[in-house]
Amino acid sequence: MVSAVWYFKDNYLLTNTITEQNHVLMIVKIKNTAISLVKGDITFQETDAIVNAANSGLMGGGGVDGAIHRAGGPSILEECKKIVAKQGRLPPGKAVITAAGNLPTKYVIHTVGPVWRGGNANEAAILASAYTESLRLAESHKLESIAFPSISTGAYGYPFAAASAVAIDSVIKFAKNEALLLKKIVFVLFNDAAYESYAGALEIISRQ
Repeated sequence: MVSAVWYFKDNYLLTNTITEQNHVLMIVKIKNTAISLVKGDITFQETDAIVNAANSGLMGGGGVDGAIHRAGGPSILEECKKIVAKQGRLPPGKAVITAAGNLPTKYVIHTVGPVWRGGNANEAAILASAYTESLRLAESHKLESIAFPSISTGAYGYPFAAASAVAIDSVIKFAKNEALLLKKIVFVLFNDAAYESYAGALEIISRQ
């Protein structure tokens, strides 16, 4: 059973937290784009694209990166190798796109987040760029939906509270100012701590 309380504020359509089959969902609609939070596995998302929190070599790794490559199969890695051979390693804050192999999505957008170095090494700007460049790439490929993991909060050590604020702020700014075709942006979060950080950030920033 799903229950929700809907209310409006300016251009925003907001819901409370919804519980369905043990998955927690929160939605904020800004202009024509719905931003939502779910707990789960990003490799099961059927959005037009999912985002991979990649390393600069695009060679796969641990965490979300490894899970996407395992689920998608070797064709993703082969395409990544061709990209690196052509343009070199992917700098932090930039993004590239490949097909999705065996995944239920159409595309994988690979972006590199910053390594956390205490907050004084331009981490916030690089992280914001990783989200924004991924969204711009989705728009340029005429995609209508995209799913993100929590970029840089795994092995790269970015604190959830700080990372979620940057992530939510970046996608809301994009939805307000740049989104044309994108109708759905999903954050797929893997545990309660991640979900709570993003839910708090989404509630606060969406009301500003």
